[in-house]
Amino acid sequence: MPFCSQCGNAVGAADRFCGRCGTAQPHSAGWPPDARPGAGGDPFANIGPRTASILCYVPWIGWVAAIIVLAAERFRRNRDIRFHAFQGLYLFVASLMNQWVLRALPWPLPHVQLYGLVQLALFIMAIFMMIKAAHEQAYSLPLFGELAARSVAED
Repeated sequence: MPFCSQCGNAVGAADRFCGRCGTAQPHSAGWPPDARPGAGGDPFANIGPRTASILCYVPWIGWVAAIIVLAAERFRRNRDIRFHAFQGLYLFVASLMNQWVLRALPWPLPHVQLYGLVQLALFIMAIFMMIKAAHEQAYSLPLFGELAARSVAED
């Protein structure tokens, strides 16, 4: 069992800090210094291309993964993953526009809400694209796929 480098208290092999004095332990969490996940500032260091593509389509939060994928040096040359990231971003922007525009419009029939139908369609598209990305298929959605392909080409 390892001991704290500062006070000598017994610490677990996976402990990052000493429970008594709070000192950070060397080689914490059992990782060698250069092999820790996220070392070097890349949050996708241990995530494969297929998983990164899938994360870009997660409804309502996939935009975060898409931005990280587009900014990551690791995926800079992979056109397929960048296509999925751009297409996921465009789906998110369409969802925002739906919420801000269609939701705010008054509708004559309260039970017929165009907002809800469009939001459901966008949700289904996101789930469909997660399945396509899981099978490593680059499927181009109408309008969104064209915009994503142009964005990747300009990149």
